[in-house]
Amino acid sequence: MLAIIGGSGLTQLPGLHIERREVVRTPYGMPSGALTYGHLDGQAIVFLARHGYGHTVPPHLVNYRANLWALHAQKVTHVVSVATVGGIHPDLCPGRLAVPDQIVDYTHSRETTFAEYGNGGQVTHLDFTWPYCAEMRERCMAALADCCEDFLPGGVYGCVQGPRLETKAEIERMARDGCDMVGMTGMPEAYLARELGICYAAIAASVNWAAGRGDSATAISGDAIEQNMAQVMARVRQALTRLAGMNYR
Repeated sequence: MLAIIGGSGLTQLPGLHIERREVVRTPYGMPSGALTYGHLDGQAIVFLARHGYGHTVPPHLVNYRANLWALHAQKVTHVVSVATVGGIHPDLCPGRLAVPDQIVDYTHSRETTFAEYGNGGQVTHLDFTWPYCAEMRERCMAALADCCEDFLPGGVYGCVQGPRLETKAEIERMARDGCDMVGMTGMPEAYLARELGICYAAIAASVNWAAGRGDSATAISGDAIEQNMAQVMARVRQALTRLAGMNYR
């Protein structure tokens, strides 16, 4: 089964014919909200709002372990994450989409693994050379292509702690590190999915230039972010409908 994790700008999923909502309790606490079960394009999916359905959970306080565990417990096999980002790469202007293939993790103090004392198993060092599932990335790119989207078919997602936005110097450092975009939720979400054996990928939506770039040269406009977000999420929803129509058995 496919699950969609909605980020900023996607706390609800228009077009989803809701069947039920279920509160799932996990050994790691409560997820960001109830899991929403329904049909999109006639296919059964699960939807979860990463920041809560009222967008009340900041990125550094999201219970990523509970979110992924809850989806895994409901037999979810594939996950697409929708993430808003700031564009660092010159080709990732506001309104453009990307399917990242790499991550640089700048976060701290987050619960990053299910491997802990008392969980009954040995510590396993999983390969994370390629942090996103190749199969799910191909599905995302096919869905975007079907929607005639001009998207970046790769890129390095730099994940920062948040909730504050970055300084110009921090973005310059991230660019030197090879990051093409900056967001706040890509980790540890991607690695937790890997630990659970979930095929996970992300569709990143640029809603602003990162600090010091483009029209964010002197400041980042919150109003502009909101406007860009509304426009780009309408297009993301079309791609999600195409994704839902694929076979996940």
